[in-house]
Amino acid sequence: MLAEQFAAAAHRCREHSPLTHRLLRDAADDLVRGGVTAAIMAGSEHDRDATVPGLRFAGAVHRLVLEGRAPALARHYPTAGGTPDLPALWQDALPALHRHADLLRQRVRATAVQTNEPGRNAPLYGGLLVAAQEAAKAAGRAVPFGVRLLEVGASGGLNLRPHRVGYRLGGTVLGDPDSPLVLDPEWTGRPPADLGRRLRVTGRAGCDLDPVDVSTEDGRLHLSSFVWADQVRRWDRLRAALALAATDPVPVERSPGPAWLARQLAHAEHDVLTVVWHSVVWQYVSPADRARGRAVLADAAAKATPQTPLALLVFEPRRAGGRDAGHRFELLLRLWPAGLSLRLGHGAGHGTPFTWEVSPWE
Repeated sequence: MLAEQFAAAAHRCREHSPLTHRLLRDAADDLVRGGVTAAIMAGSEHDRDATVPGLRFAGAVHRLVLEGRAPALARHYPTAGGTPDLPALWQDALPALHRHADLLRQRVRATAVQTNEPGRNAPLYGGLLVAAQEAAKAAGRAVPFGVRLLEVGASGGLNLRPHRVGYRLGGTVLGDPDSPLVLDPEWTGRPPADLGRRLRVTGRAGCDLDPVDVSTEDGRLHLSSFVWADQVRRWDRLRAALALAATDPVPVERSPGPAWLARQLAHAEHDVLTVVWHSVVWQYVSPADRARGRAVLADAAAKATPQTPLALLVFEPRRAGGRDAGHRFELLLRLWPAGLSLRLGHGAGHGTPFTWEVSPWE
């Protein structure tokens, strides 16, 4: 079972990270042989697919490299200044795996995959502009609402600063051009909103079952370890997002999503659009908590007024066609009491590139 999960994870990252693909493919073969990988994964043999044990293993190995514990392996990792030599990767990994097997097993068992990908700020920013302007239109206002952003599954909170990020479109930078984090959103098309209006965020909060404190070295290493080490652009984005977080801290509360959301939505804010946001989280949520979350949101939606509007904005993988079709990541918006439900577009799982393509969300 574990070998199959590792092989599946290797296949999924084959086109995007040859380094991670090779590491997980060789680790899958090692599992079949009963090698050191089996000792490292002891206790995780029956983990659900949704917990992606292969990526937890790859993250734990990457963290060894980032901590300077595996110098021979570091020569393959661009995040440590190396250049991958894929045929030699596994042989150079083996001494570190044997030496640190107990530590790796501990980290694999204790760790949840949390990339907290800052590239997702780009579709979020466009979606928030649409939501704020559409809510104002429905309320008969000329000026867009300010936004109160509530993120479920916020991890380290790196996507709770969309107004503090810059978004380069040709010769123009939307958002904050002076931000440490300036993204190339790689948009095809544009969001159906006036991009000349700046996003106004009046409040932010987030929750997570296992929040990451990005003000600590441990928290920064935790998030960094899950970036595929040969994806240098993603690595640079994360470093910039962490620098931004250091100047603008937003605490993330340790809490189950439904209970936290019920507390946050208990009191509506007048003349503010409250936006519930989550990205690439739904697959990790239990069916029971999904039902509870929907009930909490439905209760708040029934109480929304034109002066206290509510929105749901999500970026999650959805099946692209029939049962045998693959998945694609879609940006979806619901707005109450306006009754607006839109599929705003679709893009890569890390947020860029993104295609704006508006249609009804049924």
